[in-house]
Amino acid sequence: MATSASRPWRGSTDPEAEPRMQAPAQVPQVERSVKAAGEDPTVFAAHSLPSDPRLLATVTSAYLGTRVYHDTMHVSGVYNGAGVSTHRAALPSTLNVRLGAPAGAGEQLTETFALDTNTGSFLHTLEGPHFQASQRLYAHRTLPQVLVSSVTVARLAAGRQPVTVQLQAAFSPESPDLDLHLGPDLQGARHLFGHTLVPEQPGGAHQEVHVLWTPVPPVLTLPEDEEDRAWEFLTAVGSSQAEAQARLVEALRLQAQGALYTAHTRAWAQLWAGCGLEVAGPLPLRQALRSALYYLLSALPQPGAPGHISHGLSPGGLSNGSQDECYWGHVFWDQDLWLFPNVLMFHPEAARALLEYRVRTLGGALENARRLGYQGAKFAWESASSGEEVCPEDIYGVQEIHVNGAVVLAFELYYHTTQDLQLFREAGGWELVSAVAEFWCSRVEWSPEEENYHLRGVMPPDEFHCGVNNSVYTNVLVQNSLRFAAALARELGLPVPGRWLEVAGKIKVPFDPKRNFHPEFDGYEPGEEVKQADVVLLGYPVPFPLRPAVRRKNLEIYEAATSPRGPAMSWSMFAVGWMELKDRARAWGLLERCFANVAEPFKVWTENADGSGAVNFLTGMGGFLQAALFGFTGFRISRMGLAFDPSCPAGVSGVRIWGVVYLGSRISFSFSEDTVTIEVTARAGPWTPPLEAELQPSGARLPLPPGHKASFPLCAGRIQRCPL
Repeated sequence: MATSASRPWRGSTDPEAEPRMQAPAQVPQVERSVKAAGEDPTVFAAHSLPSDPRLLATVTSAYLGTRVYHDTMHVSGVYNGAGVSTHRAALPSTLNVRLGAPAGAGEQLTETFALDTNTGSFLHTLEGPHFQASQRLYAHRTLPQVLVSSVTVARLAAGRQPVTVQLQAAFSPESPDLDLHLGPDLQGARHLFGHTLVPEQPGGAHQEVHVLWTPVPPVLTLPEDEEDRAWEFLTAVGSSQAEAQARLVEALRLQAQGALYTAHTRAWAQLWAGCGLEVAGPLPLRQALRSALYYLLSALPQPGAPGHISHGLSPGGLSNGSQDECYWGHVFWDQDLWLFPNVLMFHPEAARALLEYRVRTLGGALENARRLGYQGAKFAWESASSGEEVCPEDIYGVQEIHVNGAVVLAFELYYHTTQDLQLFREAGGWELVSAVAEFWCSRVEWSPEEENYHLRGVMPPDEFHCGVNNSVYTNVLVQNSLRFAAALARELGLPVPGRWLEVAGKIKVPFDPKRNFHPEFDGYEPGEEVKQADVVLLGYPVPFPLRPAVRRKNLEIYEAATSPRGPAMSWSMFAVGWMELKDRARAWGLLERCFANVAEPFKVWTENADGSGAVNFLTGMGGFLQAALFGFTGFRISRMGLAFDPSCPAGVSGVRIWGVVYLGSRISFSFSEDTVTIEVTARAGPWTPPLEAELQPSGARLPLPPGHKASFPLCAGRIQRCPL
């Protein structure tokens, strides 16, 4: 793919506006020096911005996204362009404002830029001998359709002179993707509205967007008789005037109470208290894990937020995806294989919303299969609103059918983690799983010579090879999809088509017994360059039993053959494999290779180690998070329970993960080099089944009542439902 497939790149300030003021507030300080922040894995600070504007920090919610000081913002699910030209619609950004120094500030001015993941805020601070000015940018955590820019100016020394700071804004109410118009002011805010120019499908609706914002003046002045003053500028976006206005009213209500920012920071504090991970190890590892989790959580709704409709997660998130950048905001297998497992562990409601996106696009997947001459559903390699294929290069859309297997695997992991049968009985999940099973059965061909089923003419995750036969990764996913579909049918009391289990049992899974490894496809020879993680995905994240010797040989052969120019997520999966085999030093060496994709100073991930490709690359972050959430812990989700087999890579002496959700219980899981501790910290309700930990190889069973810590010597085991 882009990250998946590396397809080629396709290539106002208003001086009369009266800014809304708050009562004098405490000046937001940069809580640490840049040096101190550099030692803190949660705050990323610098005295200058990166020379590449793509690497600026992002400000996103589940609904809105932009980069700081960027002229474009995006709204989730809003695309412009027909068919393969569809792309995320670019709106003019109201946050494209930069704080400027007062005239005559002199050379003693200190400038700091900081992304604080604790508060979900970007802070720019200017400090001189007599004043401090700070600008804060954030996407409101509890009002995801609201963006905020605030400025605070304060005196630091005696003196009564006014302090005037500049606000350098570059806003133009124009877009290449929407027909926009200025409307009458509403609630004291300016109003920009319009609709997309070209729908994705012929005869489709033009999507409507409304933006309400308080424009910034060119200067702000702290009067001579005040010690400090704060100003807040709001942006509210909706799909109708009524929706945008309602969101603005909510923000104004909080603002009038002096609680706009505190409501935002309180929500972030609750989020971090509810889930997270910490390691006792090198600072770069701690920073990389924190940044990855922060950027992923930024793209998800606040837990418990009602009515969230997901339009899918794109490799570059909502901060990117305009025409000619970051795969145009399309949704790939990245969502289902690389991001979904992390979301599922901490936020099953958001995980379900991602699955519901796939259900809503099932009609497009059915049409994709029909056009290719097959039955069932073929999910698009690149999906937008309809689910019909929008990849501009046919070879990827036609051949990378392994996306189907990743989609079904996500449904399978969700079911085993939540036992949520309602999604399958009433909300379209069964129709999707069974449609993919029908596609596989119509796509395979019987080989009378080998007496098994073949899958010919495909492209595996390794996009350096196309038109191959029997991609082992793809064929194992076929097997997995069909077996899950059959098991789900039994659970739902439905008949199981005999063809499903026949194909699952007889599809070819290439293996070379002489060299004891899995060839990537028929005819693959060791040493042929591979673009990215492919065969090494067998075992994890794709459930597939492997003898340790075979797992080792697969890792050795493909580690040597994988291109250093490949996308960011690959080395994480090699690290997971070596942790399975308890080779701590080799696991750490592979994790270190991931750090080349983490760009300073704001820990923005790039698709490729040389800085090229998609940014902010959620897929690379997703792989890295899985290395910790599933690699360090050995977590494996199955119908039997949540297995664990903890192992620290070299240089890491302990791991703590909290807020893991399994069967309605929240679990804290921590371990050191000799001890494991498990605690159920919360339960969804009295209907939540009690859990226990079964240890291996002893078979000892430890009950896990809420609030009780169970500690035992380091070993493997499984968290499972207590037997009745």
